[in-house]
Amino acid sequence: MTFIRTSKIWSISENKITPENLYWNRRKFLKTLVGAGIGASILPLAGCQSSTSGVVKSASQTALEASFNLPNIANFTKNPTFYKLKRPITEEKLAAQYNNFYEFGGTKKIWLDAQKLPTENWKVEVTGLVKNPQTYDIDDLKQKFPLEERVYRFRCVEAWSMVLPWIGFPMQKLIAAVEPTSQAKYVRFTSFYDPEITTGPGFHLGSLPWPYQEGLRIEEMANELAFFAVGIYGHDLPKQHGAPLRMVIPWKYGFKGAKSIVKIEFLDSQPATYWNTINSREYDFEANVNPNKPHPRWSQATEKFISKGPDLSWEIKETLPYNGYGEYVASLYS
Repeated sequence: MTFIRTSKIWSISENKITPENLYWNRRKFLKTLVGAGIGASILPLAGCQSSTSGVVKSASQTALEASFNLPNIANFTKNPTFYKLKRPITEEKLAAQYNNFYEFGGTKKIWLDAQKLPTENWKVEVTGLVKNPQTYDIDDLKQKFPLEERVYRFRCVEAWSMVLPWIGFPMQKLIAAVEPTSQAKYVRFTSFYDPEITTGPGFHLGSLPWPYQEGLRIEEMANELAFFAVGIYGHDLPKQHGAPLRMVIPWKYGFKGAKSIVKIEFLDSQPATYWNTINSREYDFEANVNPNKPHPRWSQATEKFISKGPDLSWEIKETLPYNGYGEYVASLYS
């Protein structure tokens, strides 16, 4: 295991996408947290759950590869501002099976169960304090807003990280289309939830605040980094990544990125959000990446950067304030 001291400058020389193969195995552990106001005890890894599952067995390779062998997205450009990082891009196969989707379970094995997500005829309602409320289908979004590829760091609250090549469009484009009123101060994002399909983790002792909801201040949503993803690795977004539309907020911890969005609401007050409702002490509403602010149960000063196999290893790197994007967002919090 190596320790690498990273530069404070995140946007530097070009790098290639690493090949697809193998899986990083991580420890399994159970910890208990008390749900603030709802009395629920659940696993505490918001969007970042560990698992004892090892490398996916060969019998599962076909199913795994089918989950991300999706139609290519033809019409997108590579954004040169957000395309160069010092770190290599994480292997696609690794990223496809090392993810979280609590609606489908509480371990890293959810990629298979997530294939039950129904994405046909997907609608996204944009409502609330806006002059032009809209209901889009996913093709509307792809055609109305020019698509681009951005390579972003991804940092989990559990202190592991990846680099991922998202395809989508800036959130500020949608803001311009719906024209929020002057009363709009916050935005709530609601994920798909159907209790007959999305059975949830299954290990909790009480009710969880479904559907999964996240929120931003409108100034955060309008920042040039804030992004809606419809694809990854050059093709449509796989279901385990939150198809067909998810939030990507690279300066915040991963649980802020709601998946499979069905509703976007502009509000005059701060909305309740999933993990903040469960335990506000451990998962604050703002959730900016901050190496100087430890999680109550572990340090955030360093992170395990995951990029490739087959030895299931990682590199220990220093965590950067705002995940390395301070020049774009620090002024929002001064």
